[in-house]
Amino acid sequence: MKKIKQVFLLGIAVLMCSCQGKQLELTADAVVVPLGGNTYVTAGKDGAKVSTEGIKSWTGPEAVLSSWFKVSQAGELKLFLKASATEGPSVVKVTFGGKSFDVKVVDAAETVIPVGSILLSEPGYVRVDLQGEKKEGTQFAGISELLIDGPAAREPLYFIRDFEPYWGMRGPSVHMKYTLPEEPIEYFYNEITVPEGEDKIGSYFMTNGFGEGYCGIQANSDKERRILFSVWSPFETDDPKAIPEDHRIKLLAQGKDVHIGEFGNEGSGGQSYLIYPWKAGETYRVITRVHPDGKGNTAYYAWFFAPEENQWRLIAGFLRPQTNVWYTGAHSFLENFIPGQGYLERSVRFGNQWARTAKGEWKELTEGMFTYDATARAGVRQDYAGGVADNMFFLRNGGFFNDNTEFKSMFTRQPNGTVPEVDVSKLPL
Repeated sequence: MKKIKQVFLLGIAVLMCSCQGKQLELTADAVVVPLGGNTYVTAGKDGAKVSTEGIKSWTGPEAVLSSWFKVSQAGELKLFLKASATEGPSVVKVTFGGKSFDVKVVDAAETVIPVGSILLSEPGYVRVDLQGEKKEGTQFAGISELLIDGPAAREPLYFIRDFEPYWGMRGPSVHMKYTLPEEPIEYFYNEITVPEGEDKIGSYFMTNGFGEGYCGIQANSDKERRILFSVWSPFETDDPKAIPEDHRIKLLAQGKDVHIGEFGNEGSGGQSYLIYPWKAGETYRVITRVHPDGKGNTAYYAWFFAPEENQWRLIAGFLRPQTNVWYTGAHSFLENFIPGQGYLERSVRFGNQWARTAKGEWKELTEGMFTYDATARAGVRQDYAGGVADNMFFLRNGGFFNDNTEFKSMFTRQPNGTVPEVDVSKLPL
């Protein structure tokens, strides 16, 4: 816990102001919540920028900068800003807990300024909105930190501190691992539905994962959506150019209009994607195949059923050298890959999972285990959940909701007996 010392307050023993008819004071037990890593521009995005040091620029009165932190106790919560008037005095409207306060920032030097207090009836996430109201210069106030104090600001508290802001701002990634039969599996079939309104830009809804890669759908921009299929190289590196030739992923097949390339920064390997206008509210089907080639390598294929075209489309086929495996680790996950979009909630549903054995028998999968990534495990983000709804597995993250699901929780859906309507021998190659 990072506490504020009196010497840090430039010799001021106590800060006091009259807020809502009471005296507001900052104690040595106050906790610093850095703006960097905890703050997003949620409106008027062109009018402000936030860096790891705090507000980088703030010129637009329409811009709203929103910070979140989660408290574990109810009670009084007092808020202060660490701010400076770098280009002249300004007035900032601060809103939290349903109350708004006008805060004047007049000192050129960074100063701790009282805002106000609220009474929290229960623990949970607290949102603080900052919006510029008046300024004499070109910029509104420079703000680097929130300071919280009072009974509700006692540990444990949850926000980004002593953790990489990039990953914290992206929010937690959540996964559902399906229980496979204890025999060689060659194909995995899954159905994915992104509910209407949940297709936020920056979302990767990964439907068919395996031990060496993954396949799923992405919302890349307002105009572009993709079907993505990637296989990691057996050579561990974040730089694809560093992979020796005998460890490189080889292309076996390429679907129509599919882009083939490489990826890095999270391991490296072969990547393929098809630009395709998938829609929220529609259900899509995905099949992935993993099988040894008998020569010490393993082949990987992915197909996507395009309902708008009423056909299966090949994404790609890859050969992974120095690998001799069948399908392992069937799973799905949900992540946000744009840090500035990490304050938005997203969800996805997966239904009717099936595995096809190496002997050609389809077997329904009904059990899944929920897990999450290092961001959630570190406790810096608490907005993660998964389970079963409407007989489909679901994943949910982002948005700073208060409920969350325990790590490695097991879930079971009811079997529906709907064998995939596909002849795998006739899938396009």
